[in-house]
Amino acid sequence: MRQNILITGASSGLGKGMAVEYAKMGRNLALCARRVERLESLKSELLAINPDIQVVIKSLDVNDHDAVFTVFEEFRKDLGQLDRVIVNAGMGKGASIGTGFFEANKQTAVTNFVSALAQCEAAVSIFRQQNSGHLVTISSISAVRGFRRAMTVYAATKAAITSLSEGMRIDLAKTPIKVSTIHPGFIKSEINEKVEKVPFMVDTETGCKAMIKAIEKEGANSYVPGWPWTLMQALMRVAPLSMLAKMS
Repeated sequence: MRQNILITGASSGLGKGMAVEYAKMGRNLALCARRVERLESLKSELLAINPDIQVVIKSLDVNDHDAVFTVFEEFRKDLGQLDRVIVNAGMGKGASIGTGFFEANKQTAVTNFVSALAQCEAAVSIFRQQNSGHLVTISSISAVRGFRRAMTVYAATKAAITSLSEGMRIDLAKTPIKVSTIHPGFIKSEINEKVEKVPFMVDTETGCKAMIKAIEKEGANSYVPGWPWTLMQALMRVAPLSMLAKMS
């Protein structure tokens, strides 16, 4: 059992939802995000759910890449070891390419890929020292194909995360270190709270329970919730662009 679990971007949305589910399961949690006041409130909530677990919180902006390495190592020392790291922090800011929003698109590209790379580097470095660990990257159903408008860069970063994860999986295949990639479908959270019409949207709790179930299986690639996204991802791979346009 992976007892000590680090989650980035844990102050809200899917990160917070996963932390709640893991508290119910009796796991120790290392939680980081920029908004430390939210983490303090979450820590109280988690300890109310299960007073027997350890909850360690730290402020972290994942775009401060040096800080990522420092904070992950501090968490390792606090808990003795890290059994699982969930690279969850991300953002969805952006607009159609060429419409004057390069800075927003760049911010999403850096946060969702370069900063995720920093988190993977820090986590796997610790896992290599321990000779054990489970790295979980949170990708997206949008990694399967390109998306339009505000989703264009977001989808590209998630495709990059899926590819990065597969490369690490190959590289670490003969070690005790496992790498899993979770591809959530449309789950209601702060990152998409303004989105009104998307197919098969589920609430945060339903989505996070499906994510945790997939993470615990430690498979390579999971599409969650399993219904309908395991089927949908296969259809999306062969769908015409006109059909993809209706999904974003």
